[in-house]
Amino acid sequence: VQLQASGGGLVEAGGSLRLSCAASVSLFTINAMGWYRQAPGKLRELVATITNDGATNYADSVKGRFTISRDNAKNTVYLQMISLKPEDSATYYCWSSLRGMDSWGKGTQVTVSS
Repeated sequence: VQLQASGGGLVEAGGSLRLSCAASVSLFTINAMGWYRQAPGKLRELVATITNDGATNYADSVKGRFTISRDNAKNTVYLQMISLKPEDSATYYCWSSLRGMDSWGKGTQVTVSS
């Protein structure tokens, strides 16, 4: 699976961004997709995931602020981020799992200024 992420950028604290991740195959064939992030000097961490039946999972740090969704017709998963904080600054990576095989997209940078 090839994943193309987009939508990162620079935003002030309290602002919003929407990340997109387009998959090269139908989302119906993918077991789960999601977003991870990695800040400098830190480990990569899970942000949000969504399964092919629509079940979602979020990191505690983003619950209530981030929403993951999917558009099956566009083979695209979105991450809507609101009330952004400086600690959300990181490189965000799109991820998918297809029959136990993980795929990663190139990261997209999110920078939140205070």
